[in-house]
Amino acid sequence: MITKFIPHVFTIGNLVLGIIALILAFHQDVVTAAFLVILAMLADGLDGRIARALNVTSEFGRELDSLSDVISFGVAPAFIAYVTAFGDFSTAGWIAAVLFPVCGAIRLARFNVSTGSPGHFIGLPIPAAGGILCTLSLFAAELEPAVILISSVALSFLMVSNIRYPSFKKITALPKMYLWLTPIIILGAVSIVVFAPGMTKFMMLPLVLYALWGLKKNVNGIIVSKLRRRRYRRQHEDHTVNSDVSG
Repeated sequence: MITKFIPHVFTIGNLVLGIIALILAFHQDVVTAAFLVILAMLADGLDGRIARALNVTSEFGRELDSLSDVISFGVAPAFIAYVTAFGDFSTAGWIAAVLFPVCGAIRLARFNVSTGSPGHFIGLPIPAAGGILCTLSLFAAELEPAVILISSVALSFLMVSNIRYPSFKKITALPKMYLWLTPIIILGAVSIVVFAPGMTKFMMLPLVLYALWGLKKNVNGIIVSKLRRRRYRRQHEDHTVNSDVSG
């Protein structure tokens, strides 16, 4: 049945876009390279939704998706960042460029073997991290290179952290009857890079908000947990004192 191969086309498209982004970054065309990473995010988001809509999910597709993600959202963004900013840091630049895709690969491996938490991802998803890093690299002329390097290291650790991030898979499920919208979405995305390549920079804002939202929720959770433990300890101490008095 030909429908079972349709999601694989998008997954391979994701991989192809990541490889082309690497080539373009090598030739200093970082704006187009960054946009192709964003476009790869679109392909990555569509393949799973199309597979679920057509009821053709498979382990093969899952593994192919992870391998593609390592290239498109791990290696490609790290190389874009190295070309634009990390090259000024010698050894530290090499380490940051290597650390990012390594942490991304660990994040994907953990995702594949973990049952996870319903409605949440554990650790920042690699597409979001890669999207932030490659678009942040476009601001290399306005920012200190150290800011991009530190951000890369922070994103690397967020990917392998235990911070919970919301999953929008069910919210944005693609009904089978709306599959015809897919080529329109792709055409619209391609039109942006052709007619307004500078718009790529604005893609960073929602991705950064997503990364910070997870941090905020985690900090809030820690604070609430500490307050509950403190309240429980106080209640336990009060109960102990009352017992001693009554005794």
